[in-house]
Amino acid sequence: MRLSELSRRSGVATATVKFYLREGLLPPGRRITATQAEYGEEHLRRLRLVRALIQVGGVSVASAREVLAALDNDSLDQNDRLGTAVWALPHGKPADLDDPATETARQRADRLLERLGWGYGPLTDVTPPAYGMLVNAIATLERLGYPCAFEDLEPYARAMEQLAVNDLDLVERYGGTADEQVEAAVALTVLYEPVLLALRRLAEAEESRRRFGTH
Repeated sequence: MRLSELSRRSGVATATVKFYLREGLLPPGRRITATQAEYGEEHLRRLRLVRALIQVGGVSVASAREVLAALDNDSLDQNDRLGTAVWALPHGKPADLDDPATETARQRADRLLERLGWGYGPLTDVTPPAYGMLVNAIATLERLGYPCAFEDLEPYARAMEQLAVNDLDLVERYGGTADEQVEAAVALTVLYEPVLLALRRLAEAEESRRRFGTH
């Protein structure tokens, strides 16, 4: 397909597609003349991923390039490619090590992960950025005086375990090659987070209606 069709099928403006090409977020097409190139389905799939990262996920061009580099690294196995790509996504500010709440939060996060049997945390060789997100979130709860003991956090973690199973089941049902599955996993990580937030709020509204509603 030509650039104009790639733009039409992806819903991304031609100027934006050209920008992504210049920035290396999209591989060059097959040159057919001095001024024209031809693009395939792999370009369309990659363009949709870039759009999910930048336009929906708010990922910077630099971070998107890092994610894509991990996806294209054939020296990594499927698990490492996915992990490296997801770790390159934005994860908020680093924890404030001078804040006393941070140390308390770190201890609670470590206890939670240990009880869950998840192989992450500062005492392991693998510490994903999401660990820092968790520490920051617990520190904020602690700082503001809201419940954040192990007993408060564990039900959320157990629910996330099931969600992770659903996520990867969805990726496997998506089918395609290993490359397509890893790309889908990254895209769905970004695209499903707003779905999860919306469903949680709707579920809370429904539970509130059941518990406290007058009708």
